[in-house]
Amino acid sequence: MDVVPSPNFDARPENSKIKLIVIHGISLPPGEFGGGYIQAFFCNNLDSRAHEYFAEISHMRVSAHCLIERDGNIVQFVSFLDRAWHAGVSNWCAEENCNNFSIGIELEGTDELAYCDAQYLSLGHLVKSLQSQYADIEPESICGHNDIAPGRKTDPGPAFDWMRFKDNLVV
Repeated sequence: MDVVPSPNFDARPENSKIKLIVIHGISLPPGEFGGGYIQAFFCNNLDSRAHEYFAEISHMRVSAHCLIERDGNIVQFVSFLDRAWHAGVSNWCAEENCNNFSIGIELEGTDELAYCDAQYLSLGHLVKSLQSQYADIEPESICGHNDIAPGRKTDPGPAFDWMRFKDNLVV
């Protein structure tokens, strides 16, 4: 696992328990992969002149705990013990601000294009490891960004195969 520290995090609220994993999908520019733009975005180094879309988002301060690239490589941006800024306005089981109690995992991809075999494999290993570290993460405590921010977010989208992912967890 590569580590690329993001400045976009803060401390979790006192006594908060990590009990949710949120799966996201991201590509920068939209629909394109590689190039290191996601890493630059999460580290506040995105060049707003490199692509017209970047001018719209380069001012944003966001992060995730991890990114799983198309080849399955995992990049960690924020310690799991800290609060990454990935969920935004969100609600899960009547609790608001999911950043307080969740781990955010980004998959390099889009809502419409199938995710890669290597990504499912890495995601399965990472989630199993997190579940062994954080006892409050139940199988039903793994969701998509769309589940905690319906109407505002669509990722990881219909291209993410939830059954394949869940089958991978039991193996």
